[in-house]
Amino acid sequence: MTKVLTGKITSTKMAKTVVVEVKRAYSHPMYKKIIRSHKKYKAHVEDDMKLTVGDLVDISETRPISKQKKFKVIKKY
Repeated sequence: MTKVLTGKITSTKMAKTVVVEVKRAYSHPMYKKIIRSHKKYKAHVEDDMKLTVGDLVDISETRPISKQKKFKVIKKY
């Protein structure tokens, strides 16, 4: 089962790589307050996908492509 996340592109300055910010909200186990957090992932992107900052994309977990890239872009909304 591969992990699929949805997020917004925050940077496209690298070759064949984009930075995707994934936001999530969860309830604190004791205090029941909704906590919002975010995490940035570097994702591999092929040349034929035209992506810009602000696009909403799905990223999927894959084999390690480099030291920090372990996700790839699979779909643009």
